[in-house]
Amino acid sequence: MSSENYKEKTTTQGERSLNFLEELIENDLKAGKYTSIVTRFPPEPNGYLHLGHASSICLNFGLTEKYPGYTNLRFDDTNPTTEETEYVESIKADIQWLGFSWKHERYASDYFEQLYNFAIQLIEADLAYVDDSTAEEIATLKGTPTEAGKNSPYRSRSIEENKDLFLRMKNGEFPDGSRTVRAKIDMAHTNMLMRDPVLYRIKHAHHHRTADAWCIYPMYDFAHGQSDSIEKVTHSLCTMEFVPHRELYDWLIQKLNIYPSHQYEFARRNINYTVTSKRKLLQLVNEKFVSGWDDPRMPTISGLRRRGFTPKSIRVFCEKIGIGKRDNMVDLGLLEFCLREDLNKTALRRMVVFDPVKLVITNYDKAVEMLQSENNPEDENSGTRDIPFSHELLIERNDFMEEPPKKYFRLAPGKMVRLKSAYIIQCDEVIKDEQGNITELHCSYIPESKSGADTSGIKVKGTIHWVNAKDAVPIEVREYDRLFKVENPAAESGDFTSFINPDSLKIVEGMAEPSINQASGKEHFQFIRKGYYCLDKDATKEKLIFNRSVTLKDSWAKK
Repeated sequence: MSSENYKEKTTTQGERSLNFLEELIENDLKAGKYTSIVTRFPPEPNGYLHLGHASSICLNFGLTEKYPGYTNLRFDDTNPTTEETEYVESIKADIQWLGFSWKHERYASDYFEQLYNFAIQLIEADLAYVDDSTAEEIATLKGTPTEAGKNSPYRSRSIEENKDLFLRMKNGEFPDGSRTVRAKIDMAHTNMLMRDPVLYRIKHAHHHRTADAWCIYPMYDFAHGQSDSIEKVTHSLCTMEFVPHRELYDWLIQKLNIYPSHQYEFARRNINYTVTSKRKLLQLVNEKFVSGWDDPRMPTISGLRRRGFTPKSIRVFCEKIGIGKRDNMVDLGLLEFCLREDLNKTALRRMVVFDPVKLVITNYDKAVEMLQSENNPEDENSGTRDIPFSHELLIERNDFMEEPPKKYFRLAPGKMVRLKSAYIIQCDEVIKDEQGNITELHCSYIPESKSGADTSGIKVKGTIHWVNAKDAVPIEVREYDRLFKVENPAAESGDFTSFINPDSLKIVEGMAEPSINQASGKEHFQFIRKGYYCLDKDATKEKLIFNRSVTLKDSWAKK
């Protein structure tokens, strides 16, 4: 899906049509099944959120903004060896930055006692048992999709023995991996997930919230549906890989006779030229391919925020890619398109020269003149700023050609061009060093051609940007591009890191107009004729560092 040919699915009246989840919810509300809905966003705190999570966040929170109800934030913290408080805090910050708020902050660990009692309930109903088999033995006994599995030799244990062993597991009497609790369902079931799935395992590990209170932890399939039920979640939304899990989700709720939450699945949206696997993202961080989880090349929300993406651009992007039942690959260019659309209306305009050449106006006799320029022509309330102008300026080296081709409208010997928010100038002389390199351009200006008060009657087709040489502020600019050279690095054979784009980061120096000294991390800028930028967290008063958020036009498609 490219940003250029994207068309949103609309009705004949021009309104956006409902996706299948919205249709389902509207039918549920009209039928009186619910008077309000409850959704939840359930991240595991084992890494930073990425664009895939953003889509789920916008879906879950967006539904309860549109329909009566609320959304819970629930951390699936059932794997203590990979989870950290740092990730919890980053997840909360990302959701709030996107503009959403949750009704209740919950953790699967809040329910450890209740989940333990649910497991006891299953054991007492002879629907679960303690198994001494190793993970390898369990896998072997599972069978194949075409061959039935075999019962564990421990499946026939008595209810009392299972209760005793489970209590001893809880009390820490057994080492990791020595025993599990499995549901007793059907080892010949066509859905292999229903072949006596593991519900609990032993893991002697320090938990970020419960410390060392527990050494047994519920598996995702056991904690997930029961936590939904405890919170009375009406619509539990998962991606399509959880379709086979729904049968177990429903079985556990039915056998425990608890609130009937229901699971619905939607398709994952993969983004080209990146990866969104937490394992792969962690590898990029640990092996120093990127500077951290918030590296501006990363697809994490914190990385996008640091690069200069706005909450609105991400929310609009998620709305445009929509919700469906079939996985597809989404063009990263669409996200960049959404950002350009947003920043064009809000970014402050500034002039910055990256490869400067000195321009001397030989007939300009004032010491310095303060010119006015609009901060954003798309926003009439953005105001103006002062820009110093004198006889010595800096312009882009590529804005001048000694032997220009036809239809070249920038500066050339004997040709005229307008300086942005200033005057019309004409190039009269080119100064070179001994090696033939251009060192200065000597020009004359038309005093009557001042922008906003032009009475010269001269019409020129080209306008170029500039900065006053004496007042120019040196800055560092980090130009970011696609992190990978191939569209789907995760699908390529071999090590995915071998496809990293060596040109994903280029550092260039620039000279900016003096108003850049007032830049803060809250602002977004359009460097005129260059792109959109924001101040990086590494910046100091002594060294201003800007990240390129996105180019003015989609240059990648041309590549």
